Amino acid sequence: MNLRLADRMENAINPFISDILRATARKDLISFGGGLPNPASFPVREISEAAQKVLSEDGAGALQYSTAEGYPPLRELIAARYQKRFGITVDPADILMTTGSQQGLDLLAKLFLNKGDDLLIERPGYLGAIQAFNIYQPNYHAVPLRKDGADTDVLEEILKSCSPKLFYAVPNFQNPSGLTYSEQNRKRVAELMKKSGTIFVEDDPYGELRFAGSEMPCMKSFLGEDVIMLGTFSKIISPAIRLGWVCAKPEIMKYLVAAKQAADIHSDYFAERMVCQYLQDNDLDAHIEKIRTMYQERKNCMVEMARRYFPQDVSFTDPEGGMFMWVTLPEGMSAVELNKIAAEKNVAFVPGDPFYVGERNVNTFRMSYTNSDANVIEKGIRCLGDAMREMTASR
Repeated sequence: MNLRLADRMENAINPFISDILRATARKDLISFGGGLPNPASFPVREISEAAQKVLSEDGAGALQYSTAEGYPPLRELIAARYQKRFGITVDPADILMTTGSQQGLDLLAKLFLNKGDDLLIERPGYLGAIQAFNIYQPNYHAVPLRKDGADTDVLEEILKSCSPKLFYAVPNFQNPSGLTYSEQNRKRVAELMKKSGTIFVEDDPYGELRFAGSEMPCMKSFLGEDVIMLGTFSKIISPAIRLGWVCAKPEIMKYLVAAKQAADIHSDYFAERMVCQYLQDNDLDAHIEKIRTMYQERKNCMVEMARRYFPQDVSFTDPEGGMFMWVTLPEGMSAVELNKIAAEKNVAFVPGDPFYVGERNVNTFRMSYTNSDANVIEKGIRCLGDAMREMTASR
């Protein structure tokens, strides 16, 4: 049967995310692939208590339909968190709850992107965002990342040649590189955004997971209403709850609400009530501090093991927070081919290919340190180092 699919589905299927999540189910595999929070960080007892409290106090209300915007007290708490972290004022009415921040990406693409519209992304960029945007068939312009953030010289040249609608970026502990934009880099990016009319989309799933260095100001501090912010509870409470949000000015929010209503009426209202109760009854900062300590120990271990077991001509990032390390092999080596050799040693990572648009057999790959203990990290990195040497010897 001829399915007669819409043209937009031509590039929609990307096996990498499915493969990453499927690989985590293998008991014999050391996986540095999936960006999975460590389950030891999940506040199971506290979430259970919050759920029971919501059900006992207003069970019928919590299990009913709700509004697309989301539970008002939860949006108020998110707005208060922005004030506490960055000193910025956010109107709760400008916050829309979403089914994970991934839905926020889809809604923004649906709002802004026609086929062939210019779109700025980081190089390398978050593969989940690329997957979401691909369906709407934009014309990508990649901005390379340097150690201090976006390459503003390249960004400036792109903005002279075209008028992108959006610049999607992850300034804090970027996925996949682990890099963070410096304050100076943020200011320069903001200057270019103001001149261009391009909307900056700041995705911040990892910003609360800083375990070294100083907190950076958010892009809204420099751009005001000319920025759209994305956030999520997946990394600081639980990914399975699937609660994120979009923060945007009223002119954009009204269209986001309409798109949200068309997509799923509203996100999980019971989950919103439960998370709100959890936040009201518990010290979120103390909880996040435990996660930071845990991830810092694992990151330090992975960096130490990489220095010990990787060949000297292999480089890697040393992030100050977040969940990922980015590895660069010598020129001419393919991370996809390395992954095949590593798989024979029961070790997995994510080759760099899906983090780029139109590039294949790249020499970079992503590793996550969050969901492995020190012994597993050492064993896996040692095997990866062996795989690298085998690959070099066969060239």
